[in-house]
Amino acid sequence: MAQCNLEANKNRCTCTYEPCSRKGKCCDCITYHRKYNELPGCLFPPEVERTYDRSIARFVACNSQT
Repeated sequence: MAQCNLEANKNRCTCTYEPCSRKGKCCDCITYHRKYNELPGCLFPPEVERTYDRSIARFVACNSQT
């Protein structure tokens, strides 16, 4: 199994929730958000990510705008 590069992940992480204990731990982040029927913040554009609305409906809405 591939090893996680925590520092590289932290540098690329776009999540603005600063006290997040999962920052850079992508597998933990995905597992956490999936439990709540959400998606991780990194899948949203910055202006949407900052709203902390990680719902699948919000993801679909912001990706269906053309």
